[in-house]
Amino acid sequence: MTDADPLLSLHSVSTHYGAIQVLRDVDVEIRRGEVVCLLGGNASGKTTLLKTILGYVVPTRGQVLLEGRAITGLPTQRLVGLGLSMVPENRRLFKRMTVRENLELGCYLRRDTDEVEQDYERVFTLFPRVRQRLGQRAGTLSGGEQQMVAMARALMARPKVLLMDEPSMGLAPVLVEQNFEIIREINQQGTTIFVVEQNATMALSIADRGYVLQTGRIVLADSAEHLLANPRMRQAYLGEL
Repeated sequence: MTDADPLLSLHSVSTHYGAIQVLRDVDVEIRRGEVVCLLGGNASGKTTLLKTILGYVVPTRGQVLLEGRAITGLPTQRLVGLGLSMVPENRRLFKRMTVRENLELGCYLRRDTDEVEQDYERVFTLFPRVRQRLGQRAGTLSGGEQQMVAMARALMARPKVLLMDEPSMGLAPVLVEQNFEIIREINQQGTTIFVVEQNATMALSIADRGYVLQTGRIVLADSAEHLLANPRMRQAYLGEL
C-alpha cells in the first residue's frame, strides 16, 4: 500500500434501516495523513455513515475497506483493534467513572505497555486539563472538558483513523474554535482524521478535502478550499441539489 492509496474507503455503500434506505451508493476515500470532513444537515445520513464504518450497521450493498482490506460487517471491537477509533457525538463518556478510568478503556485492547505510557503523556500535553481531572468523575466535568476526555480516550487506542462525530455540538463558540485547533494539531502529529460535522466553515478550515451528503447521497466532493468557495454548498445545505 502506498501513501496515495486510500487508508479508509467506502465503495458504493448503501445502507437501510428496514425498508428505509438511508445511504445511497456512497463513495468516500480518506488517505493517510489527511483531514477529511463529511458535511450535511440533519437527517442527511452522516451518523449512519459512521455507524456503517464502525460495524454498528451492516450495509446492504457495497464495501468498507481499511488499508485495502474489506472490513464490512466485522464486529466493532475487531475494528478498534485494526485501527479505527471514535469520538462520538455528545462525548458519551462513562459519567460515573473517573477520567482515568475512561482513558483506560481507550487502550484496553493494547498490550504495548511502554508505548501506552508514552501516549498518556501525549494526551496530557494536548489536554493539560485532563491530567488535572484524572481522579474526578467524568460526569462532573464541563462540556468542554468532557470533549477533551472523549478525544483523549479515542487517541489512547493509537488509531490509524480517528473518526469524529459532530465535535462542535453543544460547545460555546470559543470552545469550538479551540477544539478544531486541537484537531488540527492531532493531525499534524500524524493521525489521519475523518470528521463528520454540521459546521461547514469550521470543518473546512482545517480539512484537506470534504464531501457533502444530502438525503444519503454524496452531492459534492472537492478540496476544502474549493468547497468553501463553491456557491452550491449553500444549495446543498438548503436541500436544493
